[in-house]
This record gives sequence, C-alpha cells and structure tokens, in this order.
Amino acid sequence: MPSERGSDKIAYGKHPDQYGVLALPDGKPLGLVVLIHGGFWTDSYGADLMEPIAADLRTRGYATWNLEYRRVGGDGGYPATLEDVAQGIDHVRHIDVDAPVTVIGHSAGGHLGVWAASRSERTPGGKPAVLAETTISLSGVLDLGSAAADGLGNGAVAAFLGSADPDEQQLADPIQLVPAHGSVVAVHARDDRTVPLSQSRSYVDADLAAGGAAGLVQVPGDHFALIDPSSAAWAKVLTQLG
Repeated sequence: MPSERGSDKIAYGKHPDQYGVLALPDGKPLGLVVLIHGGFWTDSYGADLMEPIAADLRTRGYATWNLEYRRVGGDGGYPATLEDVAQGIDHVRHIDVDAPVTVIGHSAGGHLGVWAASRSERTPGGKPAVLAETTISLSGVLDLGSAAADGLGNGAVAAFLGSADPDEQQLADPIQLVPAHGSVVAVHARDDRTVPLSQSRSYVDADLAAGGAAGLVQVPGDHFALIDPSSAAWAKVLTQLG
C-alpha cells in the first residue's frame, strides 16, 4: 500500500465509521500521536471531540491520527469497536511518518487505548502490528468490572459488552490484561465526576503488580479539562510526551 501524507480523512476499513484523520505539522514530526475519543463507546460522540488537542499537538510539531470507530447505537460494541481500534492503530504502518508512536485516549477512549496496549493473539483484532511506545489514558475507564458495578455511564459498560460471555469480557477489560506493552500513563482529573480516580488507580496498581510500567498522574480540573488545550490539565498531559 502506498504511503499517505497530508491532512486527510483516510479509511482504514470499509465501514463509514472506519477512518482516521491524519494531519502533519510543518517540518519533520517529533512523533505520531494516535487520538481515540470517548463518549462511553456510544455514537452520540465522535472524533471531533479530539480535534482541539489534535490542532494543539500539530502546532507543537506532532503528527496526529485521530481515529473514528464503530460505536454502540450504530454497528459497534463488543467486538466490533475493539476490532476497529486495533485495525486503526495497525494502519499506522502505512503512514509515512518516521517517528515514535504515542496513543492518547480520553474516557472510553482511554479504555480503548490501554486495551490496545495489551493486545495479543487472543484479543479482538489479533496480535498487534503496531505498538505504541507510550499510551496515555485521560481519565480512562480501565476497570470494566468496577465501572459496571458503579453504574458508570448509566449502564454503558453493559451496552458496550452486549452478549459477550465472561471469557470475552475479560478480553475487553484492560485490568484483566496486565501488564501492558510499553509505558502506560494514567492521567486523571482530580475533580472528575464522570469517571472516578479509582479507575486509574486500580489499573496502575494491577499493572505494576504484574510487572508493568504504568504510572498515575493527577491533574487539576474536571473530566473535559483533559481535552481542553487551554487548561492546566492539558499542559500536564503534554509533559508526558516524549
């Protein structure tokens, strides 16, 4: 497949929601950042949620690959959503950017990003063709069991998992797949009322106990401050980039 350059919407699959928006900075990129939006896996939200931080990253010299994927309410849910994220990240190998890869996911996108860092031949999408050096979760849903028990997103976990059996549910849950590949940084907003800090803390504890290299960083602000390029929270996120 030929390499792709420019700032374009590029399909990585045949479904209308299987695409990413690739944008390049002026000059040689410092890195390629894969962005994965949240919204509790539903089609009420889309990749435009991440465009403000994508634009900010480009001004700082980073290329961005902002992923869309099939979601609950459309044709998504388990396993389609996970397969799309796997395929979308693997598509990076067809992008002509010679730079380290970082994945940044927000909320449910944090779940998807950290899940992708734990892929294997057993998980949806299979063994990864591309692995990020660093995965940054922004108030991610990293423990599906406790998220379901706590009723996060008004039953969003159950809607995402659908009819998946217990073994399949484990293959979708980052905390059940530790340790992750590479470095995982769980950044969490102190005043987050959407996804509690316990989601990040429990994951980091589990990953470290399994021999991983996860870290927890607490930042000021609420759930959406993490994707606001004018916020102090986003300024702290930037310090985690290589």
